[in-house]
Amino acid sequence: MATFSSGEAHDDAAARHAHVVGWGMAVPESALTNDELSTFVDTSDDWIFARTGIRQRFIADEGESTATLAYRAAQQALEVADILPTDLDLIVVATSTPENIFPSTASLVQDWLNAHDAGAFDLSAACSGFVYALNMAADSIRAGSIGAALVIGAETMSRILDWQDRSTCILFGDGAGAVVLQASPAPGGVLSSVLRSDGAGSDLLAIPSVGSIDADESRASTNGNKLYKMYMAGSEVFRFATRVISESIEQTCTAAGIQVTDIDLVIPHQANLRILQAAARKLGLDADKFMSNVEHYGNTSAASIPIALCEAIEQQRIQDKDHIALVGFGGGLTWAAMLIRWGVPEPREQHGSMLNRQRRHVQYRIARWRSRSRRWRRRVDRKVREIRD
Repeated sequence: MATFSSGEAHDDAAARHAHVVGWGMAVPESALTNDELSTFVDTSDDWIFARTGIRQRFIADEGESTATLAYRAAQQALEVADILPTDLDLIVVATSTPENIFPSTASLVQDWLNAHDAGAFDLSAACSGFVYALNMAADSIRAGSIGAALVIGAETMSRILDWQDRSTCILFGDGAGAVVLQASPAPGGVLSSVLRSDGAGSDLLAIPSVGSIDADESRASTNGNKLYKMYMAGSEVFRFATRVISESIEQTCTAAGIQVTDIDLVIPHQANLRILQAAARKLGLDADKFMSNVEHYGNTSAASIPIALCEAIEQQRIQDKDHIALVGFGGGLTWAAMLIRWGVPEPREQHGSMLNRQRRHVQYRIARWRSRSRRWRRRVDRKVREIRD
């Protein structure tokens, strides 16, 4: 597939399309099964699986974080795309559990990759965040402002769960998924997107934080919501999700000029198997057209769609020229859908350059050295100023 380099992309007057050319995922080492969960929560494997389709979820340990998972997924995506971190113009991390309020998780990943020419920011749209971020990057590519972008969905949901709240703690897990988008004159790639929000539903799914009116502990206690812990009105969110999945997929198909029946695979946010089954029925699609891996990962929020995308590729469920629909929904309330016409070789057809692989690993080592040396110089400069003063 012909592609622009970052420099060529800004000056070329030809049609520009944003293609997915790389993908990767990362999950923590430790899995928590339903049976293990039932040892400290009043639940059971049968109860959880019957209502959600979940058997286990991955939980980050003390040495793992949103940023470290995002970094690992990013490295895999760059390997598949066979490009260097310095070729990236933009890094976007969709997350509800950022490493810090600031700096952004994306800035940390940019530093660790040595992607020193890339802008970096986090995007907050809850479980819809990955599709929102992918749309932002694709629009920037098609507008000609960038040539290549790294888009990551990464979460450590386990750290914002109330493990005494059975309605939420059984659902969520940790992980990250990433894709590389690159400009190309070849038709296809991202065809259309639909982004929507209904702030009137903000009380149905949320995490009160430092800037919240609930930051007052007494008010939070009165409202029944714990600071920095998720709360959810499950039945209302269920009804919302089954409605917006079908509506937004139909809208994005209309925008792309295709029929819903032309979709080869739907990769939805992995919230609950019953939601996915209900959405398939509403769209009149066979359930086999809906990718589902919620059984193994639970709900990983903004990471769920890219993780499911990686597994669909690994399972050879995506072929060249296929129409792929991505759809997310979550807190905000937000929802988003995107239609992609797949147009890159399958992984086994991608022969990454050994030289580029070595250059990437050299850049990762350089990034660690640069970051440490800059911090050391700043500390020395502060000491020198203190002595002078």
